Amino acid sequence: MHYTSKEVYQSISQQTNDPIVEWKTCRISWAEFPIYKSDLDFYDKISPVFNGVRYQIPTPTLCPEERQRRRLIFRNDRKLYRGRCDLTNKPIITIYKPESGYKVYSQEARWGDNWNALNYGQDYDFSKTFTDQFANLYRSVPKISNLVRLSENCEYNVIMGNSKNCYMCSTTFQSEACSYCYRCVESNYCVDCVNVLRCEGCYETVDSTSCNNVQFGELCNTCSHSKYLFDCQGCAFCIGCTGLRNKQYHIFNKAYSKEEYQRLSSQLSEDTIITRFNELKKTVIREGMTQVNCTQSFGNNLTDCKNCSFDFNIADATNSKYSYDSNVLIKDSMDVSMIGDKVNFMYECVASGYEGYHSAFSNLCWTNDSLYYCDHCMYCKHCFGCVWLRNQEYCILNKQYTKEEYEKLVPQIIEKMKIDKEWWEFFDPSISSFAYNETAAHMFFPLSQEEAIGKGYTRMTKEYPVNIPDGIETIEAKDLPNSSDPASEGVLSKAIICETSWKPFRIIKQELDFYRKHKISLPRRHPDIRHEERMKLRPKRELHFRLCDNCHIEMLSVYNKDYQWKVYCESCYKQETYG
Repeated sequence: MHYTSKEVYQSISQQTNDPIVEWKTCRISWAEFPIYKSDLDFYDKISPVFNGVRYQIPTPTLCPEERQRRRLIFRNDRKLYRGRCDLTNKPIITIYKPESGYKVYSQEARWGDNWNALNYGQDYDFSKTFTDQFANLYRSVPKISNLVRLSENCEYNVIMGNSKNCYMCSTTFQSEACSYCYRCVESNYCVDCVNVLRCEGCYETVDSTSCNNVQFGELCNTCSHSKYLFDCQGCAFCIGCTGLRNKQYHIFNKAYSKEEYQRLSSQLSEDTIITRFNELKKTVIREGMTQVNCTQSFGNNLTDCKNCSFDFNIADATNSKYSYDSNVLIKDSMDVSMIGDKVNFMYECVASGYEGYHSAFSNLCWTNDSLYYCDHCMYCKHCFGCVWLRNQEYCILNKQYTKEEYEKLVPQIIEKMKIDKEWWEFFDPSISSFAYNETAAHMFFPLSQEEAIGKGYTRMTKEYPVNIPDGIETIEAKDLPNSSDPASEGVLSKAIICETSWKPFRIIKQELDFYRKHKISLPRRHPDIRHEERMKLRPKRELHFRLCDNCHIEMLSVYNKDYQWKVYCESCYKQETYG
């Protein structure tokens, strides 16, 4: 795992006129990290006030990378298991492995009125740590099988909302008929995509926006009817192209007439396209940091951002720092991951937001105000250490208090947490419901079994057998037909053996129809392998110093100095690309 260098921190301090007031050493990684003057101002604003007294949130003891990892440990983005609802005994698909020991309710039961989370409330015991008491509550309150809200025919998905007919997708919203996608928003009929926004009919496309019928696209915007594109914008009917702007009928970056394009494109084999495209990618110029309409910002995949530092894959953010994977309206927030819409003054939160305000150290809490150390709480205000409450105020460990009682007791808890060294960080990893290799942390910061255990994380070693139903034949990937023509209908009744992992996987009718429509060959690798390969196409969420390969000035980039392809600073990149 890469830890940001002191030189990078110091450079951003100088460029933003934000002094570093203290250097600290991470207690896990031993990496040095700074406390900026703006950090202290933010901690002061986010710290709660009770009866006129501000209970200051101190500076963190973990570096930004370890803070991010800790938040992601609480998020299972891709693992699904079969189980039964502990309230109705009906079969369910769940993110909790069978031996987890948790009570797990189906979505219908969990959102229903046949139980009340306040019934699990407990008095605060000052002879115990907050972590022990919250862990007891967290493990007692029934879990939801999977968080799929306001969606139709979307049972086999993880973290989804307002979608329809999607299959094996994660972190997907306002989308329809998508399969095997991760972070797919306002998109339809997409398969095997990562981080696509407002796309339709796309396949194996990564970090792209407003594309239609694009296959194997990377860093594309408003492109259509094309395949094998890298860093293209406004292009249509292009094959194997890189770095183009507003072009049509291009093959390997060479222009053709419409008639020539149609003739040549029908003659090119897939292997030829892949070989030539990969060769062309080696020559294309990368931009040090990909940003669109940003001001005084330092990070990658940023759009419409202002005063943002160390942010990655963020849009519409102002005054944000150390934040990741959020596409909607963040303001005055720090250390947040996968945050929802319209949030202000959020700190150390994951998958929280949707008009969230002034909250910290919380997981999957929506439309809230002044929440601290809460999990899965919706439409709540002034709650501390609560789990799965809805429309509640002034609760501690799921027990109801008056406003006066709450404001008297919470300061006492904070003082005790200070003594126990608990009052400044996200939940302890031991509380997480998931093993490290089940979580989003492993997706972005993979660890071997030895590394994970050495850092104190649990690691799932058990391999759950895939039970192939009776009557289902298996077929090795190498024996699949070379196309998805009508003769391939029989593949729906077979289990395919992945050519690299040897794990079996299935193809569903919706998926096959997509392959046929777009004339795409059947996949030969397991969906997990395909996902891992797409994630490797993205630069890591790191900032490095390197020289611009054109003007040779020192710049910040997501590509380190050993990266073998050409990388330009913003000015040289724009001159080269747009003239």
